[in-house]
Amino acid sequence: MSDEETVSKESVSIKHLACAVLTISDTRSAGDDTSGNLLAASLAHAGHDCRKRDIVKDDVYQIRRVISDWIADEEIQVILTTGGTGFSHKDNTPRAITPLLDVDIPGFGELFRQLSFQEIGTSTVQSRALAGMANGTVIFCLPGSNNACRTAFDSIIRDQLDSRQKCNFVTHLIRE
Repeated sequence: MSDEETVSKESVSIKHLACAVLTISDTRSAGDDTSGNLLAASLAHAGHDCRKRDIVKDDVYQIRRVISDWIADEEIQVILTTGGTGFSHKDNTPRAITPLLDVDIPGFGELFRQLSFQEIGTSTVQSRALAGMANGTVIFCLPGSNNACRTAFDSIIRDQLDSRQKCNFVTHLIRE
């Protein structure tokens, strides 16, 4: 085993990423945005900076406006959205964000639904959680429930944003 392989994860500094959190909801406000708060706190706990936060109605064009601005912002490397990924006609997140992506990350949605199945059973088939990259920014679109956000962040996203992990998305971010 080489010296490099024997270095523990804890002894290597994590690369702090500039992040943004968007809550997509027709009912949430800054005072009761529990899933947005959970994601912002999770990012901070993982050593990242939540530099932008917003709440928009579940409207394709309002979602695209904010996401497009953040994708174009050279400061933002990671975007987490919460809400609007369900199966009803009122859930517009996938329809709003998919056309903005340069590349899809299909494994994220697949893995999220597999993990969610253990928690909520077959209802997970109604989740359209997704991820992708746009202009060097990684975007994760999560359901609006706190449990779903916690599952996605703790089980998938945290490690994928950890520069100390052997295989992660940090290596694909072009912004410094």
